[in-house]
Parts: sequence; structure tokens; C-alpha cells
Amino acid sequence: MGGSLAGLLAAHVLAGHAERVTVVERDRLPDGTKPRSGVPQGRHPHVLLQGGQVALESLLPGFLAELRAAGAPRVGMPSDMVLWQNGRWFRRVPATTHIYTGSRAQLEERVRRRVLASPVISVVEGTDVVGLLGDASRVRGVLLRGRSGDARAEERALEADLVVDASGSGTKAPQWLAAIGAETPPEETIDTGLAYASRVYRGRSGVLDGETLGYYVYPDPDQVHAGGALPLEDGTHLVIVSGLRGDEPPTDDDEFVTYTKRLPHPLLHRWLDDAEPLSPAFGYRRTANIRRRYDLPGRRPAGFLATGDALCTFNPIYGQGMAVAAMSAVALRDALADRRRTPTTRRVQRALLAASRQAWDISAGADRKMPGAVGTAVAGGPADRVADWYLRRVQERSPGAPVVGRAFRSVVTLSAPVTALFAPPVARAVLFRPPAPTPTEPPATPEEPGT
Repeated sequence: MGGSLAGLLAAHVLAGHAERVTVVERDRLPDGTKPRSGVPQGRHPHVLLQGGQVALESLLPGFLAELRAAGAPRVGMPSDMVLWQNGRWFRRVPATTHIYTGSRAQLEERVRRRVLASPVISVVEGTDVVGLLGDASRVRGVLLRGRSGDARAEERALEADLVVDASGSGTKAPQWLAAIGAETPPEETIDTGLAYASRVYRGRSGVLDGETLGYYVYPDPDQVHAGGALPLEDGTHLVIVSGLRGDEPPTDDDEFVTYTKRLPHPLLHRWLDDAEPLSPAFGYRRTANIRRRYDLPGRRPAGFLATGDALCTFNPIYGQGMAVAAMSAVALRDALADRRRTPTTRRVQRALLAASRQAWDISAGADRKMPGAVGTAVAGGPADRVADWYLRRVQERSPGAPVVGRAFRSVVTLSAPVTALFAPPVARAVLFRPPAPTPTEPPATPEEPGT
């Protein structure tokens, strides 16, 4: 259920184990790299983190070379960006990780073309899933209805040995499970009320060219506004600004630019004053973290799995969704290939949840500290408070201390486990050294290696 990244990559994995895989997608799939209406945040910035790159390359060998050939910008962190966090500018030391910042539509189109080349996989487009077949012991398929707009239109059954919910954060699967007598999963939520708006610009000054590919200001509890400009594959930049509940960014043309004055430095506002807007501003407000605990004990049927945002939705401001979709597909592949264990529904579902755990810990951990955060998972225990104290010291030192910055970036880009932050050289810098000096103004150029 669902033909975006999580659904396509799950279908790709299942094609190695099934006679037939059917992807049911409510949208009509676009030709080329056009945004889909079913991806509400599709016009906003997306980044492919290092962990997601490794996973995608493992699933679709040669994919990253294809992405580069299509012009997707590969941005070195922190050397290629002007970055601000916790009141400090990052030193632009040589890159220790890279992100891709091209449009979501470009990346999804290339994944779709590779995956749907399989003769085992077919797509049913323009069709809604409206329910599940089966009972509390086993799901046996789905009920479909064409998207005619008529709720009384005829439904048809599509039988299946396995149903994978990849329908996104708006999934209705919990209600459908209840309708066949199963238990719904407990939900963990954290919602800061964050909202953002994005708009495409073409720079005229040449500031975001050459050695500086983009800007970004990260939010924190003391500075809740965020924003930046990230390069796209056609040479333009996608500009984003964000604020919390009650101070949402406007989508009016002039007010969008004025809102950037809330950032702690006029850098982005000055660039926008001289840049050419190429699109309207689009807003987005559904940014709560939601984790559905299908892994916990309960009366849940065999033959049903959830993945992607249908399992774990992150605040999009952290850019984790595409990486976790790919990492979850790798977890599915590995669970099905494990010859030592029978891939029961619960065992595979636990593997999918584990693939998203680090991203959840990062996103939820940051958001629960933001002012006005609400939800069932906002309150942390004693262990969370100790971790918060240590991570605050990590963040204070990462802009100026290369050894801490390298470890920090490896964890937040999901390419190394959280334990990388406790390696002896990092722990010594975090526990026993003061924060190193950082630039007092936005650094215009990268540092030379060895500086």
C-alpha cells in the first residue's frame, strides 16, 4: 500500500521472494520528475543522508552514480555549507560526510524507474485501499476502490499472502485492523507545532556558488526559528524557513522574505533581497513525530507489516525520512534472507522498527526539548536526562572541534551508531575540554586541510 520510496523499495525486496508483487498507489504516477500530490511535503527540501545512500546503493547498485549523473547536488558537510547551531558558526573543515539535496521528485522518479523494471512488480494507480481482508489471526489482502470521488463506488478485493502498509503518515491501517477484530498499535507522539514554508529561488549575486553551496540555521530551544537555502539539480536553490506553533511562516511573497529576519543573522535575508523567486511559497504543518508500536504484544494478525512513515513518522525538518525508508528496506531484505530464523510477522516487524530507532531517538530527543512540545512521549526518564546533558555538550563542541564534529555528523546522518559519540577521543573532548573557538561571522570559504 503506497508507491513512494518506502513502498517501492519494499516491493523491490519482496520481488525476490514472491511470484507477484502489486503496488497500490492512490495517485497517478507522473511522467518524469514532477511532484506527486500524494507527497504533501514533496515541494519542500529533502536530503538523502549518508546512511540512506549506503542503503540505496546496497539495494540498487549503481544508483548513486545515476543520481550524480542526473545533476543531484552532492554537498560536503561541513566544508560546502555555511552552518549555524546553538549560537555558533561551524568551522568549514574538510567534509567528513556528504548529503544529496536534489528534489524529492527527482530521486523518487529514479527509484521508481529502477524498481518497476522488474517483471514481478506491477502497479495499480489511481486507486485507494479502503480496508483489509482477513481476520484477527491473518490479513489476506485488501479492499480497493478507484479514485472516482464516489464513496459508493464498487469495491473489489485483491488477495495477498502479505500486505505491507507504506501509505505514509496518514495511514488508516490501525482503523482497518480494528475493523477485522485485531488490536491497534499503541502510538508514541511528540509534536512541537513546527511549521515551515519553502520557495524556489535563483540567485543573482553568485554567493551560493563555487565554494559555498548552501546555508542552514538549525533550531534549538533558545532559537526556535530555522531556515536556509539548499541547492537543487537545476542550479536553483530551495529556501525554507520554519517556526513553532503560533508563529508559523507565511506563504505571502513579501512576508516570506520578511520572515527570514527572525533568523539570528541577516545572511539569508540579504541573499533573498537579490534573488529571483521562481515559485510560490508552499507551507507545511504536519510535523509531529509518531511511532506506531506494532512490535509490542497484542492481538495482531500475521501477514501484515508497516514500514516507512506508516510505522514511524519524523519531524521532516531533520531530513531523515528518505534514509529510513531505504534502511528499512535493507532490514526487510536481511530479515527475509536470515536462514537461521523463520521470518515471522512479529520478527520482521521488529527488524523494521529497529531500522528506524536511531532516527527516532534523534528527532524525538531534539523535539521533546523544544518549548511547547506536547504528546505521549514528551516526558523522558532519568536516562534521557543524562543523555541530554551529554548530547548538549556534544552539540556545543561540534562546531569547533573536528573530532567531535566528525562523530556528531556520522550519527545524525545515520551512518554510525550513537556509540560513536562515546569513543575515547570524543568523550575526552566532550567531558574535559571547553568548546573550541569558532568563526564570529559566517565563514565565506572552506578551511584548508590540516588547519
